[in-house]
Parts: sequence; C-alpha cells; structure tokens
Amino acid sequence: MARPAAAAHGLRRVRALPLPAQISPVDVVAQGLACAAGVGLQTLADALRTSKQSLRPNDFTAAPLPCWIGRMAAIEATRLPPALAQWDCRATRAAWLGLQADDFIASVAAARQRFGAARVGLVLGTSASTIGVSEQAYAAPASDGGFPASLRSETLNSIHAVAAFVQQALALQGPCATVSTACSSSAKAFAQAERWLRLELVDAVVVAGVDALCGSVLYGFAALQLLSPEPCQPFAAGRRGISVGEAAGFVLLQRGTGGSSVQLLGHGESNDAHHMSTPHPQGLGAEAALDAALARAGVDAGAIDFLHLHGT
Repeated sequence: MARPAAAAHGLRRVRALPLPAQISPVDVVAQGLACAAGVGLQTLADALRTSKQSLRPNDFTAAPLPCWIGRMAAIEATRLPPALAQWDCRATRAAWLGLQADDFIASVAAARQRFGAARVGLVLGTSASTIGVSEQAYAAPASDGGFPASLRSETLNSIHAVAAFVQQALALQGPCATVSTACSSSAKAFAQAERWLRLELVDAVVVAGVDALCGSVLYGFAALQLLSPEPCQPFAAGRRGISVGEAAGFVLLQRGTGGSSVQLLGHGESNDAHHMSTPHPQGLGAEAALDAALARAGVDAGAIDFLHLHGT
C-alpha cells in the first residue's frame, strides 16, 4: 500500500536506530530443489555452468500473454502419494518434487528422529500459494454459483495450504508459518527461522520457498508492465523486464556447530513502504536491510563476494 508523505522521515529515523547485535551462525545442513531447469541441485548447477536456457514462450495462460516463463515440465506427470492426495494441485506437486530432491526428506527424518517432531519447525515463503486452485474454481462455478464440489476445499483455498501440506508430508509437529510478502517471502522466512532457533522454540527448522505458475501472478506482473516479451536479461543495460517461473526450494537449518560449509550469518529487514512495486529511488529501504544484515553477521561490506537482494 502507498505510504503517507511523512513516512520518508520515519524511514530515516529507523535507519538512525542502533544496529542489531551479532547473532550466532546457523548451519544449513540439507538442501532440496526443483525448478524449471530440473530436479536437484546438481541439475541446476549443470544448467548454470552450461548456460542452459530453461525459459520457454508462455504456454500456460488461456488468454495470450506475450512473455517467457520458467515452467517445471515434471509437474504434469507428478502424482502425490495416496496419503497426501487430498492436497493435489500444481503448487503442492511442485513442493513434492522439491522435497524428493537431494535426499532432503531423509535429512528431515533424521532431524525429527534426533529432536522430536515437535521440535522441528517449518517456515514457508510463497507469493501465491494455491491460488491457482481458486482460479479454477471461479472459472467453472457450480450450478448454485459457488465453487464446484471438486474444488470446494477449505484447506486448498488458503494461503497456508502449501505449508500445511509440507508439514504433513514431513510428519512435523513444530511451529508452522506461512510468509507471503511477494518477492521477499523466502528471504523473510530465513529471518523468522533464525529467530525461532535463537529463542530456542525449536532445534531445527525447514525453510522453504514454493510458488507455482498461475494466472494471478502472470497477469498481475503484466498489469504492472514488468514482464519481458523476451527471455529476461537481468544484467543487460537494455533489459525489458522479468520472466516469471515456478520452483520449490528447501533447506534444513540448525544451530551452528561449525561443521557446515554453508551458514546463515545474518539477515536484515526493512519496511519503508515507498511503493507497491518500486523501491525508493535512493535505495533507503535496501540500505537499512543491508546495514542490519551486516551488523548481525558481524562482517564488513568488503568481505561480501556476492549480493542478491530480495524484495521490492
């Protein structure tokens, strides 16, 4: 939502607050991934190494929409196990593919065995969750004007549906939360997971980012004039927009022991509310988040080799 004019001064006051204290590192002990490039971390690594094109002309929307999309070819052929069949939809199939990759389910099972199901939490970031199910329901109403019986699911027509599905699939009983803040959803999920671990609410946390293609997201970005009519070129001076894709990524976090090659050292969040889709022209919100992340990590900006900003 748009901010009041006086909020700009509020942001500067936020930036003037004392920076947060350094936090203890958090270990990334397992990962799983499925995306348009394929299933598994190695598949994605190979695609990046060989510059494999994983985008295709839009063949998802019923009405023409000139853009390129990252469509997961395996979703259509994927079937959920009978015990999870009531969750079946595109988004949960994407999540299931990600869970199957890289022995991730086995790693979570080991954590569940070690700590107990109630001590393993789940934070899932998503923009659209299962809104594709609701789109189908509105497109084919029943004779009484309501959702057709096959799509009248109170669990699937909910922003929390994918998280609830993943929690059941992993047999977890700890805290379970959905974070839906558009492009920053998965990044904010890491921050929430770190807080849970630091406060000793849990001993391990599954952090996830899951989104499937749907009309609401594609047409929404088109309405904002953000979709590129050609494959996106994020680092090109003549770039023309973004390409929307679908993927499911998972990590398992535990308190740091120094034995992991990948760690979460810090995180930063800001709420400048400058515009729904445009960052502040001076990058004040991003600067505040970066300052907090560096402070929590206890590192200088010169020690950073790679930077990836999430959010708008």
